[in-house]
Amino acid sequence: MQRSIVVLSALFAAVAFAPQSSAQSPNKMTSSIAVPNSAAIDTMPAPAIAVPESATIDTIKKIAGTKQIKKTNFLTTAPGIEMQNYRPEDKRGINVFEAPKDESVAYEGFKLQWGAAFTQQFQGLDHSNTAAPRLVTTNGVTTDANSLIRIGHGPNNATANLYLNGQLARGIRVAMTTYSSARHHNETWVKDGYLLIDASPIDWKPLNDIMKYVTIRAGHFEINYGDAHFRRTDNGNSIRNPLVGNYIMDAFTTEVGGEIYVRANGFLAMAGVTGGESRGMITNPDKRSPSYLGKIGFDKKFSDDFRFRLTASEYATSSSVSNTLFSGDRAGSRYYDVVENTTSTEAAQAWSGAMQPGLKNSIHSFVVNPFLQFRGLELFGNIERAKGRAAGETDNRTWKQNVGEVVYRFLPDQRLYVAARYNTVNGQLTVGAPDVSVKRTQIGGGWFLTPNILTKLEFVNQKYLDFPTTDIRNGAKFKGFMVEGVVAF
Repeated sequence: MQRSIVVLSALFAAVAFAPQSSAQSPNKMTSSIAVPNSAAIDTMPAPAIAVPESATIDTIKKIAGTKQIKKTNFLTTAPGIEMQNYRPEDKRGINVFEAPKDESVAYEGFKLQWGAAFTQQFQGLDHSNTAAPRLVTTNGVTTDANSLIRIGHGPNNATANLYLNGQLARGIRVAMTTYSSARHHNETWVKDGYLLIDASPIDWKPLNDIMKYVTIRAGHFEINYGDAHFRRTDNGNSIRNPLVGNYIMDAFTTEVGGEIYVRANGFLAMAGVTGGESRGMITNPDKRSPSYLGKIGFDKKFSDDFRFRLTASEYATSSSVSNTLFSGDRAGSRYYDVVENTTSTEAAQAWSGAMQPGLKNSIHSFVVNPFLQFRGLELFGNIERAKGRAAGETDNRTWKQNVGEVVYRFLPDQRLYVAARYNTVNGQLTVGAPDVSVKRTQIGGGWFLTPNILTKLEFVNQKYLDFPTTDIRNGAKFKGFMVEGVVAF
């Protein structure tokens, strides 16, 4: 017994007078050894055993990490909207047509916002034709101009857009879009820049009351002819297009001018005037005249499930050196080198697969666009007629285009969708010639990884009918698949 007392006394002395390590300080996590009650009467309390500092920190991190784990909402991954009356470039901009007339974003002084969009495709198309040989001799070398270029499966060059928006005052915004890379213009190219006014710059009640219903757009902009241009691929940004290719006859151009909108209770009216060409020009004034455009429509959401929109648009110019209503897309077609001859290049034949009617001297065109949305189902139509002539022609030619499109979006946040489109075009290549026609079927779908990232797949089949045997498009067709990915913010 005496020996036990001596041993315990020595142990107590060693523990009591031993220097403390930093890991044993009171503000660190410690662990103690429990001693049975019976032994506690005859023995001293057991010493505390320190947990290493590294283990303490790791334990705290694990606990904190566990508490912070939570499910992320799909839309929270998208950037915040800082501009007033702004249509987002990502998924939130789908089925938004004209820039919204609202003040959901408060004015907090001058703001600057940058954005961008990038698109890349993998093309798997094959083409053929039945055109008769057309021999052409250049620099002593004879080639068949109706022989198709050999194409294979592979990636196309990426395209990219750069967006700049500035909030200058309450309801007044400036916007600019730059094509950083495009099929037709490989160099950087400014697509448009304009001022959008949705509020009076003067705080005067009569003007404030008027601007509750009025919007003014001025500058160099994508003209608001029809509704299809709100659902098309714009160079690097293809998020709004449920499929890969745009329409066969693609009504899209930018012109210098102004548009005035009046919107109230779902009704829309717009009138505009532009210079009639894709760039500002002052030469050859006797060959130029302004272009006039107008739009009327009704757009109303009757419930959370049902929306209906119907618009009619008109565009007319009596004289132009080079009108580009149906050839103004400087980005080019998504179907590279289809139905082109052996000298085809990516930039020079940028509109492969498209039809440009060549109504460049004068044109009068109108289009009706119905749109119906019921939950995840979307139906969109395009009934279009264009009449005009090229330089040197004395009589008008007529071109017609009909498009029917159906999209069904499903899963939470409508992340997944399937789509189909049928597009027909017919008209005269030259005055007095029989009509030719082009028919295209597209089916596909897409998956939104986030509101800013979309991957889509399309199967396309296009046929050219009634073209002359001397035309490379005689008996032509192309078909296959396209895979496309896009990032936009």
